Amino acid sequence: MQKPFDRRDFLRTTALTAAATGAGALLGRLGVAASPPATTFTLGFSLYGMNGLPLDEALRRASEIGFRDVEPALMSGFSGDPTKLDSSRRKELQKLLEALGLAVPALMENLRPLGDDAAHRANLERLARAADLGHDLAPGRTVVVETVLGGKPADWPAIRSHLVDRLGAWAAAAKKHDFVLAVKPHVSNALHLPDDCAQLVDEIASPHLRAAFDFSHYEAQGLDLTKSLEALIGRTAFIHVKDSRSVGGKNEFLLPGEGRTDYTAYFRLLRKHGYTGSVTVEVSSMIHSKPGYDPIAAAKRSFAALKKAYDDSAA
Repeated sequence: MQKPFDRRDFLRTTALTAAATGAGALLGRLGVAASPPATTFTLGFSLYGMNGLPLDEALRRASEIGFRDVEPALMSGFSGDPTKLDSSRRKELQKLLEALGLAVPALMENLRPLGDDAAHRANLERLARAADLGHDLAPGRTVVVETVLGGKPADWPAIRSHLVDRLGAWAAAAKKHDFVLAVKPHVSNALHLPDDCAQLVDEIASPHLRAAFDFSHYEAQGLDLTKSLEALIGRTAFIHVKDSRSVGGKNEFLLPGEGRTDYTAYFRLLRKHGYTGSVTVEVSSMIHSKPGYDPIAAAKRSFAALKKAYDDSAA
């Protein structure tokens, strides 16, 4: 089993293959300079689930609750949209992140690689903007830009080769702009299985293309945690967490701790495999789009469930 590349790997590893060494170097520069070196994984909250709050308030509240990391959401209409943040605003945010002791392990995008050439060029421009924002918020570090890929599960065999071509171009852009692209399988998307994601990452063979692991999408398909994690952990740059359940034959996403996932067992597996990146809560749009959604209450409940599991997993 390949060990995941992390900060410590970068410092001590010199004899791996070129792609693996590159991944170690890149992932070794994640986060913000103010944060202490990680000895284990950290807990974060995606601002995808705090979009109703002003960005400064969202950062402060995430820090007060106890999270170490935040993931800005970059899509149009979200608080991290790079086109809405000028250079002075970015400097303010970087200073606030530093003052609060918050790291930025990843940036959330929502890209679709299978459009026409014009859509492809637009995606490359969005990736470049994401990289610029990441460098501004976390200077001197390598940002992870994570995205799902769209399509439908039945499409996978027909679109796989085209997806490889497009992601190869995205990986080249990631190299040019010094970031890591992390693709996330989704239960409803063409890329939905951990083994397919592992093969995709291996085929493109770039240190700038990795996986984002989100077990909720595998749990929704009845897949096993240990097997899913072992298929991808050595290729994983970032982890999302949430729960899932089946209601009337349809999948429903929940906050961490509200479903079936055993986070103590999960976190023990992460410790076993030496993962030192971020474990970041993603509140599904199934939750945060509902009337009356309270982002602070959701963040507090999520942190309480994960912190207990984090502590218990170290015992």
